[in-house]
Amino acid sequence: QVQLLESGGGSVQSGGSLRLSCATSEYTFTNDYYLGWFRQRSGNWREPVAIIDHKGIIRYADFVKGRFTLSRDIAKNTLDLQMSSLKPEDTAMYYCAADWERMTMNPVRTPEIGYWGQGTQVTVSS
Repeated sequence: QVQLLESGGGSVQSGGSLRLSCATSEYTFTNDYYLGWFRQRSGNWREPVAIIDHKGIIRYADFVKGRFTLSRDIAKNTLDLQMSSLKPEDTAMYYCAADWERMTMNPVRTPEIGYWGQGTQVTVSS
């Protein structure tokens, strides 16, 4: 069973850091799921932030390259997103997601993704 539970959101000032964590089930790792973090800003579509495929290849959205780092801990069944140099425009609801090849960095395909966590809010003030 795919289970996704996010934690770690909160409020921070511009330039600050936050670490998001997604607790998932061992099932996602043993069944070659892709895992990723997505976000939805107010009035916008949900968009990919960073994803990792079953081979461990990580892809980032251009707007977070050099600032965010995605990591997974197979022993703990977690997917973490370390966010640094946060900007007010990073304010959004952040979601952990799982799927197979339907998970890509193409935001047009985001609605196809099958499994989502409940989300965690990140607010960055200027």
